[in-house]
Amino acid sequence: MLVLTRKLGESIAIDDHIKIRVVQIKGKQVRLGIEAPKDTKIHREEVYVAIQDQNQQSANVPADKTRSVAKLLKP
Repeated sequence: MLVLTRKLGESIAIDDHIKIRVVQIKGKQVRLGIEAPKDTKIHREEVYVAIQDQNQQSANVPADKTRSVAKLLKP
C-alpha cells in the first residue's frame, strides 16, 4: 500500500485520468474530491462490498428459478 500525506487543497494523480484532492478537513473527517472519467465507477468501500455481495448472491440462484423467471419474461 502506498501511503501519502496531503494537506488541504493538495491532490494526488492516479494514471492520467484520475485526480483526488483534499477539499475539507473537519476534526477526524477528510472530504475528498475525485475527478475521473464518467465511466469510472467510484463507491465508498462499504457500498462496493454490498454490491459485490449482492452480485454473488444473484450468481448463486438455482437454475430452476432462473428458468421460471425466463418463462415469465417470454412474450
